[in-house]
Amino acid sequence: MKKITFLLLAVSMCAFATAQDTDKNDKEAIKKLILTAYVDGLQNNGDLNATRNGFYPGFDLLIYKDVMVDKLPIYNWITYAEMRKEKNPAALAEEELTSCEFEFIDITGVAAVAKIHLSKGGKKIYTDYLSLYNFTNDGWKIVGKIYYKIPE
Repeated sequence: MKKITFLLLAVSMCAFATAQDTDKNDKEAIKKLILTAYVDGLQNNGDLNATRNGFYPGFDLLIYKDVMVDKLPIYNWITYAEMRKEKNPAALAEEELTSCEFEFIDITGVAAVAKIHLSKGGKKIYTDYLSLYNFTNDGWKIVGKIYYKIPE
C-alpha cells in the first residue's frame, strides 16, 4: 500500500511539474507574440509581417465610444499602420515608442487572456485586454481586444 501511495504521489508531482513548465512556456510565447506582433508591429512601426502572423484573420478590436461598440478588423488596422509607416519610414524616437507592461496572463487549456498596460514617454496611455487561442498548427494567435484609454 505504501508503494502504491508513493508511486501515485510521484506521478502526481511529475504531472504538476510538467503542467507548470508548459504554462510557463505558453506565457513566454504569449508575451513574445504580444511584443512582436502588437506592440512592435502595430504601435512602433515594426514588422507588419509579424503582425499578420500573430493575429487571427478574424480578429476584431472592439471600440467602446458614446455607449456604442464599433469593430476594427485586423486587416484595417494593418492598413492604417502601413499608411503611418509610409508617411514616416524612419524609426521612431525613444519618446515616441510605446512600451508594454504585463499585469497578468491567464491560461485555461487553449484559451488565454492577457492584461497589459501601454505607455508612451513614461505615461500610461491604455490598459488592454487581449484574448488569445492556441491553434494546433499555428500556435498562439490574438483573436480579440478591448481596451480602456487612460484620461490625459
